[in-house]
Amino acid sequence: MNRVDLYMRDSGAGISHRLPQIMGVDGAGVIEEADSGALIGRRVTLYPGIVCGRCEFCKRSEPVLCAKMSLLGEHRDGTMAEFVCVPAENGLSIPDNLDFAQAAALGVNYLTAWRMLFTKAKLQQGETVLVFGVGGGVSLAALQIAKAAGARVLVTSRSAEKLGRAAGFGADATIIAPPDAIAREVMRLTEGRGVDVVIENIGGPIWNAALKCLVRGGRIVTCGATVGDQPPADLRRVFIRQLQIFGSTLGNPDELAALLAWCAQGRVVPPIDARYPLDKVHAALSHLESGTQFGKIAVDI
Repeated sequence: MNRVDLYMRDSGAGISHRLPQIMGVDGAGVIEEADSGALIGRRVTLYPGIVCGRCEFCKRSEPVLCAKMSLLGEHRDGTMAEFVCVPAENGLSIPDNLDFAQAAALGVNYLTAWRMLFTKAKLQQGETVLVFGVGGGVSLAALQIAKAAGARVLVTSRSAEKLGRAAGFGADATIIAPPDAIAREVMRLTEGRGVDVVIENIGGPIWNAALKCLVRGGRIVTCGATVGDQPPADLRRVFIRQLQIFGSTLGNPDELAALLAWCAQGRVVPPIDARYPLDKVHAALSHLESGTQFGKIAVDI
């Protein structure tokens, strides 16, 4: 694996919830220095994981499983800086139709959703997908990607405003209901069948509701547990209905490259909810903390 480092002038950064020396897990910008002169001046987005390149997972082209992976903005200095230094393979060229903020948005939320839908759930055109918590970054990305793949997409949220905005992004049906009523509404919308795929990152009381929404043999993919990581699980439902459960997080660089190809075709464009200059970063963090955003919050550097 090529370990050549590059220096990138950062023009867009996402916001991480953790606090290393320098924050920011998402990033995109222009390469200023590199051992290969051919890279200088290239517009790139960053794959946020730095991996060892030597373990069994890296060798079998699954670096996302590398036990030594370190994440920008979490285990090492992040992207909220004028310059970022990463291995050359972590910089992926971005299409001309994306600006830096849009390109930076792809590296975590959209990559996570892509892997959940295609690598894990193996989504097929014409299938029905249920996405929980559509106001969240991964969930919004899942809605956009699933619709671009030709799926029917149902979405849930506690916010009527966010459901309205999700409808504008192509959601076929919106659900605002307590956990114990979601499955009943899904069954109504699917004429008693259930959905093929559930995208879930909430956990807690939502987990059991999510299982009840699946058709026999359906697939559920989880990438988070924002309200609880020890939910009740009806194991009889899992084995009698032969449900498939997948855990997933982030993705591989080749998956990010495939996502970028879709973006180049105009099939997926990340919405940017708000943009702030670096000296307004506290306002950006307050906006994030409010939970009112729909799309990414970008910091322009």
